[in-house]
Amino acid sequence: MIAIARAIKTRERSAVETLDLHAGRIAELNPRLNALVALDLAQAAARAREADAALARGEIWGPLHGVPFALKDCHEVAGVPTTAGSKWFEGFKPPRDGAVMRSLRAAGAILMGRTNVAEMLADFQYTNPVYGRTNNPFDAQRTSGGSTGGAAAVASGMTPFDIGTDLAGSIRLPAAFCGVYGLKPTEHRVSLVGAFPNPQNLPRQVRGMSCIGPLARHIDDLALLMDLLARPSADDMDVPPVPLVEPTSGANGLRIACVPSLDGGPIAASSAQALRRAADTLARSGAIVEEAAAPLTDLSGDLQAHGELMDMMVGAFQPGSRPKPTFEDHLRAAARREDRAAQWEQWFARWDALLCPVAMTNAFAHCESGAPILVDGQPQPYFRIASHLAIFNYTGHPALSVPAGFDAHGLPLAVQLVAARWQEGKLLALARALQAA
Repeated sequence: MIAIARAIKTRERSAVETLDLHAGRIAELNPRLNALVALDLAQAAARAREADAALARGEIWGPLHGVPFALKDCHEVAGVPTTAGSKWFEGFKPPRDGAVMRSLRAAGAILMGRTNVAEMLADFQYTNPVYGRTNNPFDAQRTSGGSTGGAAAVASGMTPFDIGTDLAGSIRLPAAFCGVYGLKPTEHRVSLVGAFPNPQNLPRQVRGMSCIGPLARHIDDLALLMDLLARPSADDMDVPPVPLVEPTSGANGLRIACVPSLDGGPIAASSAQALRRAADTLARSGAIVEEAAAPLTDLSGDLQAHGELMDMMVGAFQPGSRPKPTFEDHLRAAARREDRAAQWEQWFARWDALLCPVAMTNAFAHCESGAPILVDGQPQPYFRIASHLAIFNYTGHPALSVPAGFDAHGLPLAVQLVAARWQEGKLLALARALQAA
């Protein structure tokens, strides 16, 4: 992405030529992957011509001047279909940009279309009744994870980046399954305004646990996108002006706790090997790596509480037969969550980062939602795929999925790095060490 922007600004390649290259890639690969939807290349071409004309006048719109991209089909974009993969929202075109699109438009990026999602962003695979199923770019018989289908588009070079949402792993799991970087930042670092279609203009329901973050093929691109996105917004009181700062010494001296399995269950052998390789690499890079135990006295209870709190938020305005939670219910749930988050913060006082799996296995074969998933030939509960993911939505801590090679079948492997709140810079430094190796 940075290289693309540089090529446009130095006139090595025009914005129109850059868009044409991506359009060719989309025409070649998207029929097999179905990762990009609602394409409007004609509008993108018009905008690319404007970008080239502006540059000829000496105008630079921003750090992404003329860079084409596709955006997850949940972020509101003025006048552009925004469905969240649901028939409920089919035909809805928001009247205004959400916070993410405002930031990217201000940076000079050019929207080509949307990236596919799980229906209502609510599954670990992405298929929906509006646009169908997205396939993994490394094996079309396997899923690319969910709910951010843009991971497949980023990995295959159809878009330089995507901006996902993550309420239970929806950035990190697809990034891991497709071999790209995916960052769930600290809760409230990026504005959630316009992060889900809202034709009824209801009050914003999801104000906690869910996060917005980038997916990219290069760690420098990820860092730039975070700089663009993580800025206070006039219409969002939740976003503080916390700078994104990386350690000047890189990974050297950082204390890393390696936890082979957060839930005590089996991890696929290839994923476990990737974790050990990452730990060894970080140690050679100067980090202090030790195998440790995480403060998970009641992981199953935390995950259940995460689900209950998520239901409270998502179901706030939905009619139904269940009694609606009271404000007292919400406060009690929030208090429990704050206690657990505080325990993790105390744990991170000793450690700079946690190194653990992203999930119990890498990309699995397409299956019915809820069906058992095979881990080294043994069936495991479908929703166990979230055990290493949703816990950090519950506690609000930043977590980064980092590519970690490939298994014997050529499928991407990944590891997860987690840090104390507002310490994304440490995660980026560690990821750079792994990337360099």
